[in-house]
This record gives sequence, structure tokens and C-alpha cells, in this order.
Amino acid sequence: MESGSKVTPGDIERSYQEKMIKEKLSNIGRKILVMSGKGGVGKSTIASYLALSLADKGYKVGLLDVDLHGPSIPRMLNVKGGFEMPEKDIIKPYAFSENLKIVSVEMLLDDKDTAIIWRGPLKIGAINQFIGDLDWGTLDYLVIDSPPGTGDEPLTVAQTITDAEAIIITTPQEVSLSDVRKSINFCRQVKINMIGLIENMSEYVCPHCGGKSAIFGTGGGAKMAAQMDIPFLGTIPIDPKVVELADQGRLDTMLGQTDNVINNVFDVIINKITT
Repeated sequence: MESGSKVTPGDIERSYQEKMIKEKLSNIGRKILVMSGKGGVGKSTIASYLALSLADKGYKVGLLDVDLHGPSIPRMLNVKGGFEMPEKDIIKPYAFSENLKIVSVEMLLDDKDTAIIWRGPLKIGAINQFIGDLDWGTLDYLVIDSPPGTGDEPLTVAQTITDAEAIIITTPQEVSLSDVRKSINFCRQVKINMIGLIENMSEYVCPHCGGKSAIFGTGGGAKMAAQMDIPFLGTIPIDPKVVELADQGRLDTMLGQTDNVINNVFDVIINKITT
């Protein structure tokens, strides 16, 4: 504040929130922003299963859904409850399991089909409150599911969580890869370290004959990562079972299936992230 300037209630509130955000973030190890250049690439599914897999391996994990206009994580994980208030003035995220806590704007809505019509300042305020006003406790990882593109939500995360890291999701076809270039350049512009790129929907494996079909092409993600000089984390095949379980809110039931190729892929990805 300049000398002689008047301190307003808004200034005090912002200062307090900034202090609380800093305090909460100091108790969180790594903050991973899962983002994509376009919608429909499976970003929220990957963010959810990444959080589930990390928690299953014993890490303390938070899953923050900042896709404010199209929150889907609560439905994928069958989140029926809301925030927890064990004591006065203490608000905790939804405890999905011993190791996983979840926050999504959908948990605030009575009608889950309500359209959220918010402009930039409301989005920024909501994200800051999700981070600063909630008692996340001590976490090893905070996985943040961002909406597609490079708008208010990922920008707010970048400005609020200055040590955030990004995982970028793409599919093999060129229309997706073109938008991924923008996401990569966004990360460089706002100085977010990129953990790497994941190619989703790389191929379809027939459950009957075992034959493989590259419906959206193949190899585009690895080539893009090499061209843009970022790590390539792996490819995830199309598995109709994943879609079915996510629609049923039972995505977590895949955990522990050692013969499931998706789990094998995530083991490799998590090993690259955690080592």
C-alpha cells in the first residue's frame, strides 16, 4: 500500500485470503495441474484415476476440480456428500477415502444440472476459496482438474500456485495436437514446469480377439513431445470398461486389477512422476 492510502475492507480480506492460501499450500507437497488444449480428450478421467492411483499407493492426495462449468469428477467417483464441518469455522474437503480428499463446485449445488454462469472474477474467487478457505490438511499431492484451453481457471491456478506443475493430455489426431501446442506455450509463458505429455485414446484393443485398431491414429503424442521438447509420459488405450465405470460412478473399482492394461500404464506414468 502507498503511504497515506486508505485501507479498505476489501484490501484486508484479500490480504487475509492470500495469507491463508500461502499457509494451506505450504502443507501440500506437489501440485499437479492436469490440462488439455481441447475438450473430449479424457482429461477429467485421467485426473481422477491419477489421484485414485496415487492414493492407492499410500500417498495423501487431494483432487480439486476447477472445471467450474462442466464438473464431472463427482459423477465419475459417485461423490454424494459435500464439504465436512467437524467444528465451527472449519470446512474440510469431501473424504473419499483415507488417502483421498475431493473438492468440486458441483458439491455446492442442490441441482446437479444447474448451469454455472460465472465471469472471470467469480471463477477466480471460487478457486482461491477452494484453496485458501478449506482445511486440506497435509498432502503429498494435489491433483487439479482444469477445463480445456488456457482461460481463467488454469491462469488462476498458475498465478495462485506458483510451484504448480502441469501434465498435458492429448489424443493422437492432429486437431488435438494443434491445440496442445497452445497449452505447452501457455505453460512456458506463465512459467509452469511441465511434468510431461500423455497420449490418451491411442488405440482400441478388441476384448474378443485382441486385435488393435488405431482409431484416432497413433504416435502423434510422442512426436509432439519430442518436437516441443517436453517429456512423454505414455499412451493410454481406449477401454470401453473405463467409460462404463465412469458413467456408473465406479471408476475406483478398477484399482488393484493387475491384469488391467490401464493400471499397468498408470503404474509406469506414476513411476515417472514420483521418481
